[in-house]
Amino acid sequence: MAEAEVKKGAPTAPSRFGLPQATALILGSIIGVGIFNLPYSLASFGPISIVAMAVTTVGAVALALMFAGLSRRLPAEGGPYAYARAAFGNRVGFANAWSYWITAWAGNAAIVTGWVYYVENFVNQGAVPGWSIVIALVGLWIPAAVNLSGVKNIGAVQLWTTIIKFVPLAIMSTVGLLLIDPANFQPWNLSGQSDLRAIAGAMAICLFSYLGVETAAVAAAKVRDPERNVPRATVFGTLVSAVVYLLSLLAVFGTVPSAILGEEANKASYSVAATTMAGGATWVGDLVALAVIVSGLGALNGWTMICAEMPLAAARDGLFPPSFGKISKAGVPAVGIIASTSLSSLAMAVSFLGASGATVFNTLILMTGITAAIPYGFSALAQLKWRWRDHRTLHTPRFVRDSVVAVVALIFSVLFIWYSRNTGETDWFLVWGPFLMAAGAFLVGIPVYLRMRDRMSPPQQVPPYH
Repeated sequence: MAEAEVKKGAPTAPSRFGLPQATALILGSIIGVGIFNLPYSLASFGPISIVAMAVTTVGAVALALMFAGLSRRLPAEGGPYAYARAAFGNRVGFANAWSYWITAWAGNAAIVTGWVYYVENFVNQGAVPGWSIVIALVGLWIPAAVNLSGVKNIGAVQLWTTIIKFVPLAIMSTVGLLLIDPANFQPWNLSGQSDLRAIAGAMAICLFSYLGVETAAVAAAKVRDPERNVPRATVFGTLVSAVVYLLSLLAVFGTVPSAILGEEANKASYSVAATTMAGGATWVGDLVALAVIVSGLGALNGWTMICAEMPLAAARDGLFPPSFGKISKAGVPAVGIIASTSLSSLAMAVSFLGASGATVFNTLILMTGITAAIPYGFSALAQLKWRWRDHRTLHTPRFVRDSVVAVVALIFSVLFIWYSRNTGETDWFLVWGPFLMAAGAFLVGIPVYLRMRDRMSPPQQVPPYH
């Protein structure tokens, strides 16, 4: 009965995303604020972080190819959650849904924390915590209001903010490369660790910039012709993001010394780099900051939708409370949007009232790396399980390619979990803070699972490979 009520309010085909909007969802979710704050977060590692980004890109592309293949086979809403549930049952499905939901709302808290850095280029320049919280609340609840207004508005905002956010990245990826000073790449490794450990530590932070490769798969129910458009949007969006990421990060580290990038006053890294490239003209940095502010709102818009889509899919299957599955008159899961934004607001406020600087931002993004890597890893295991079954029962094309991609994605998922520590900290609590926060969030899910376990519907059948 509850499922029927949910489907009755589902968006009709004309209100769903086409390929441009689905690609914009991928680009808008990947390219949010993370990349624009990344140089500040990576400054303690030094320019060797560029290598970390390149290696992370290999894992991101593998994940994109894997999700493209999985979405062709099982274009189900919920993406990674749906794959884990179909492959391994409701218990694993719930753990993955809960883990990914943590990723979404905690990721929004991290995004808006980085977004505030750029807003404070214009207001609250003294970074008074109380006003920072107010600014962040505005950044969280404007996208929530857009989401509550309906799918059409979500898609329009996502498309236009994605176009605007490419302005600073295009500048860095072209003009910035011409202004690189090789001296800025020395010293190469500032971490005090071996090159291998520095790369691994930086990779865990870089992962946050690629979160979103799966968003089109998560929102498959809102995409027209998902078997065709979700895989194309996933691969194209990830590849475009990878190119601009690598080129722009190279330009930032090549034009501004790492010691300057790591200063507390220079958290808006791309604005600092743009001002440097313009010979000290601060208005150029201000324009970049404005573009990043728009970019952040676009990312928050997309992720706010994803925050509600995962609980919606889980509620339809009986894994989450029924209230998350109710559809408003505007055709959106209002309870999921409001609950997720409220949790993001709480996490953000605690962050601003606690430690400051890169520690806050890094701890949040490392936590989301852990909770994202879990459903990523289970998606890879699902792909390996299904492709091996296919291979045993009938001849199927692309078996080797799909298997290799899934193995690479699985390896990267495990590595991202292991290296999601604050390796630059000396205090035990800060080093393992991301794991402690993730564990605490998982513990909250136990009573929810115990309450819902008798109401869960059987997992759907996995269609044959095609």
